Amino acid sequence: MSFVYAPPDEVPDIVHADHEILVVNKPSGLLSVPGRGPDKADCMIERLRGAFPTVLLVHRLDLDTSGIMIFALTAHAQRHLSKQFEERRTKKAYIARLDGRLQPRTGRVDLPLIVDWPNRPRQKVDHETGKPAQTDWQVIKASDAETRVRLFPVTGRSHQLRVHMLHAGHVILGDPLYATGAAAAFPRLMLHAESLRIKHPDSGVQMNFRAAAPF
Repeated sequence: MSFVYAPPDEVPDIVHADHEILVVNKPSGLLSVPGRGPDKADCMIERLRGAFPTVLLVHRLDLDTSGIMIFALTAHAQRHLSKQFEERRTKKAYIARLDGRLQPRTGRVDLPLIVDWPNRPRQKVDHETGKPAQTDWQVIKASDAETRVRLFPVTGRSHQLRVHMLHAGHVILGDPLYATGAAAAFPRLMLHAESLRIKHPDSGVQMNFRAAAPF
């Protein structure tokens, strides 16, 4: 079945705005930036541009992932924030619902990732040519059927959390790319960017932004 882009029509949920930065809670199903073709022009950054005409991209969230995204409102802020992401000085936490019981209660996945070219946009583990990728986890609650977990990406590879959980044996529920069978039969990807900690590009003050998971 071919993909049809049908983004939700809700108004952007502004978490924080000042003279340098803009923080939003992106809904699942909305692109961060425009995709290829006029049918994929609607996206988070374009929805913000009307009220914030100087808005600039700093990082992205997958189409299917909801949660905290930060944008810059000046070129200075964009450079400053981009460097924080590049140097891994930001702190990100995600909430996910996984298929089955993840054990032990805390741990790390350390598996290199690379794009799976014949099956784009899927990513895959590749120990020879993949880029280093690490994800820490902390179980919130678990049953034999499902685990609610907090994920802390150390690196920021494409689809990192999704592929790492798949290789841990517990795919994220509702994942349209990696889940199969009953694990795929959910209305959305059960992955949410819960919090982001950065240093403000102007004041240098450490700030932490949060948005509760909608599932």
